[in-house]
Amino acid sequence: MKYLMIIIGLFLVGVVQAQELYVFSDPASNVPAKSVTAKASAMVMPAQAWNSRAMQRYAPEVMVGLNKKWMVRGGATFADVHTTRFKWESVYAYAKYRFLSKDELHSHFRMGAFGEVAYSNSPFHNEEINLLGDKSGAQLGIIATQLWHKFALSGTVSHTQVLDKSRNDKVQYIPSRQYQSMNYSLSAGYLLLPFNYTSYKQTNLNLYTEILAQQTLDRQRWYVDIAPAVQLIFNSNSKLNLGYRFQVGGNMLRMSEETWVLSYERTFLNLLKKKRK
Repeated sequence: MKYLMIIIGLFLVGVVQAQELYVFSDPASNVPAKSVTAKASAMVMPAQAWNSRAMQRYAPEVMVGLNKKWMVRGGATFADVHTTRFKWESVYAYAKYRFLSKDELHSHFRMGAFGEVAYSNSPFHNEEINLLGDKSGAQLGIIATQLWHKFALSGTVSHTQVLDKSRNDKVQYIPSRQYQSMNYSLSAGYLLLPFNYTSYKQTNLNLYTEILAQQTLDRQRWYVDIAPAVQLIFNSNSKLNLGYRFQVGGNMLRMSEETWVLSYERTFLNLLKKKRK
């Protein structure tokens, strides 16, 4: 019976949540309870007109499902984005609480609230507010995700405050620095393959399109990005993601207006579950 329940659990992870495992944002759903996920991401920013060199950033992280409502995540970044020398860049921690779940046979609606803090040793460059390596700060937000069989739609609204020592000094920066922003995302995912499930070991193919936007509150700078992605899920516990993010509009000075992302993650189900004596 124990092995049967494990197989059913793996199967449900593949069927129910496959198309809401977004590449550039988080859904309201959490990683499975009592499970641990290890993830490694590589981000490459091609050379731009104002920057003659390509930049790279790597982010190893660990996610833990404490229970069905709470999950936490921690990670670090290593990059040559702000300097030509590749080095350790930042650390960050994230927590999410899923406070609403309405589950039906082939659909569900979920909402969650999250908070994130980050410390970065990078110099203060450009106007974009990004806690994944670029800035030290804190973020609070809310997520709503709706699943209809093979299609999932998710929206996020969050507020970020940059915590930098220059915020309280008396230096007049030209242009003035950006310290707070509103962030928005709209993410859609579709489970393309398999057409019919016969085993939890079947490989899933998911297609994603995400719209990512930011509006700073200090000097009204903004951008809108589109980020298509593909995802392969193996044995219902391993994911390989490939995505491309590019700007379609904005007036904000950024490190890069386009980014390629390649990531791999492995979930260890029930790793934290207590063994019965």
